[in-house]
Amino acid sequence: MKYITNEEKIEIQNAVKNAERKTSGEFVTIIAGKSESYFLFPIIWAAFGVLIAVIPLILVFTSKNAKIILDIQLLIFVVMYLVFQIESIKMLIVPKKIRRASVKKLAMEQFLERGIANTKDHSGVLFFVSMAERCVEIIADKGINDKVDKDAWQIIVDEFIENVHNQKMCNGFVTAVEKCGNLMSLHYPVQSDDKNELNDNLIEL
Repeated sequence: MKYITNEEKIEIQNAVKNAERKTSGEFVTIIAGKSESYFLFPIIWAAFGVLIAVIPLILVFTSKNAKIILDIQLLIFVVMYLVFQIESIKMLIVPKKIRRASVKKLAMEQFLERGIANTKDHSGVLFFVSMAERCVEIIADKGINDKVDKDAWQIIVDEFIENVHNQKMCNGFVTAVEKCGNLMSLHYPVQSDDKNELNDNLIEL
């Protein structure tokens, strides 16, 4: 599924390029369809539905109709399983804590795999959005965390989250990148020998 247009991708890419002209920091933007399959949750909830249905089924049908009871239970399981496979419904049955943990895990994996932790000045930042969970992660390398005020950083994160929740995906990325660029320029001014170490394009998973 396409979550962002080609024009918006270019706008985000340009925002990254412009921000990196102000600072030696390196910015990477990633959008994922979802961070985890959560395949167990539809099974668990469908099984729970079958258990709830057992008592009324037994009251309606006698022990001689055991096959009917089993057939109805199987039907209930299949129907509930298919309903809970619908992405929007599945996200409702997955606890928020687990969704957040899954997004954090995938974002950190991408942070390491994309080499964001390996920049010369340890000044890499990942802007990560997972669509199914509607969660945002901004991960900054250790060098940035040591220098940039946490409150100023949190303001950027909160605004990014608000934009994503309001389905303003492109604006969320662009605004967050621009503000991070301005903030980091105070601590990581652009150098005369500065090189572009990471991909500026929006990465889609």
